[in-house]
Amino acid sequence: MIRPAEARDAGAVAEIWNHYIANTAVTFNSSVKPVEDVAALIAEREAFLVAEVDGAVAGFATWGQFRGGIGYRYTIENTILLRPNAGGKGLGRALMEALCAAAKAKGHHSIWAGVSGENPEGVAFHAALGFTQIARLPEVGHKFGRWMDLVLMQRML
Repeated sequence: MIRPAEARDAGAVAEIWNHYIANTAVTFNSSVKPVEDVAALIAEREAFLVAEVDGAVAGFATWGQFRGGIGYRYTIENTILLRPNAGGKGLGRALMEALCAAAKAKGHHSIWAGVSGENPEGVAFHAALGFTQIARLPEVGHKFGRWMDLVLMQRML
């Protein structure tokens, strides 16, 4: 089931997010997210969705404005993560389609994905959902003692 996130989901969302922060190059962020910060994001974001399976949060998707400033108000950037064992079951697709539908309903024009160059599965996932690779920014991220590329992908809403 895809539903809007609630404050009670902050712990599960933080657990999922922090797994990727601590153990992967999927995100360039290396600072774990406290539950309180995730709860604040859930409260303040225009859309923050979770996928629930058997009563437990199995993944989440949200967006933030692509860049600051009023000229970018119709352009957003997504974040989507699933529990490591939750992939391959259609949850990611369901989350992203629900997120894109919500964005379109709110008048957004395009949605961007910034995908680590070390995450070919993430690039393939977004491409399968209609995102087009616009650019590859070489060595703009740094984590685990190495430089990493960022792949920018866009889907028109």
